[in-house]
Amino acid sequence: MRVGCIGAGIGGLSAAAFALRAGHEVTVFEQASALGEIGAGIQLSPNATRLLMRLGLGPALDAVAVRPQAIEQRRWADGTVLSRVDLGERVERAFGAPYLHVHRADLVDVLASAVPSRVIRTAQRVAGVDPDGTVVLAGGARERFDAVIGADGIHSVVRRALVGDGPATFSGHVAYRALVPGDAARALGWPALATAWLGPGAHVVHYYLRAGAVHNIVAIVEDDSWTTESWTTPGDPDVLRSAFAHWAPAVRDLLELVEHTHRWALHDRAPLPAWSRGHVTLLGDACHPMLPYVAQGGAQAIEDAASLTAALDGVTPDAVAAALVRYESARRERTTAVQASARANATGFHLPDGPAQQRRDAAMATSDPDPARSRVAWLYGHDAGVLPAV
Repeated sequence: MRVGCIGAGIGGLSAAAFALRAGHEVTVFEQASALGEIGAGIQLSPNATRLLMRLGLGPALDAVAVRPQAIEQRRWADGTVLSRVDLGERVERAFGAPYLHVHRADLVDVLASAVPSRVIRTAQRVAGVDPDGTVVLAGGARERFDAVIGADGIHSVVRRALVGDGPATFSGHVAYRALVPGDAARALGWPALATAWLGPGAHVVHYYLRAGAVHNIVAIVEDDSWTTESWTTPGDPDVLRSAFAHWAPAVRDLLELVEHTHRWALHDRAPLPAWSRGHVTLLGDACHPMLPYVAQGGAQAIEDAASLTAALDGVTPDAVAAALVRYESARRERTTAVQASARANATGFHLPDGPAQQRRDAAMATSDPDPARSRVAWLYGHDAGVLPAV
């Protein structure tokens, strides 16, 4: 079949790679003049990496990734470890695939290596789509496909054409993102972990990227005065440091390394009751954007791509609409649960010291470090490439 994909980010390139592997003819429309990804780190749990390995991308990912040894959550004031999930070889034995930290730009490069350049049309802005699979470009040109995938992000043109909803919902949280030298982070004693510090009205996540060459820092603060959603808006490192001036010395020492930062207002959307119509469907942030508090935004987009391709397997063009409904049905409950988990963490991570925080910490203390028995096993063990039987 002819498959049109709108957007060449992580979800769009994943969808293109899976569709090409399945033998479809694919065209990707990307409004930017060149492929690329701004931002910094992304965490890829086994539910995503197992799918990328099926595309033959394991060696390319290993060349640019870091394999963390554990996820730790710590108390803001003194660094007490609240919970730990072992990763490394243990998570790979449990789920058959690794947990990786990757720079977003590196992940886009790896995915692009699985999609021939002739397939991708850059500087092509899509103005709309019709349910029959017609893509309408900004200049007025129209092109018909058997299936159209809207992978064009949280402000999706395709989503607007399908469901006509309004703007995304601002969470009241703002992320400061920074990269610092890996050697400097190692000099502070940080091993290869994914570390999250939880505190009143804020939290900090940090880990290594690019084979340890850089250390990724994401600091989240509650700030309803800043609503701009942009990866490229500069932030003030001193303002960032002042927000954490009373946190543990280890956090303050890490933030002292920051010379440049960007701030980004965090948005999501309520789950959609449906995201397919006719020959058109949505994928990733276009249909279920989520706050980054379970590290699953990119992973869920990759899962979507695998499930969508599985739904189209063996389908003729006249049965595409039904196949897209099957894809959506296979994905909706899971992505809604992940969105809800991220929303819950937006509150749970930021509890002020007191009874609710103490109950949270006590619950975390009972968590099992074995990934196969951990609270994230339902995420990591899922195989989105296998659809429920109909």
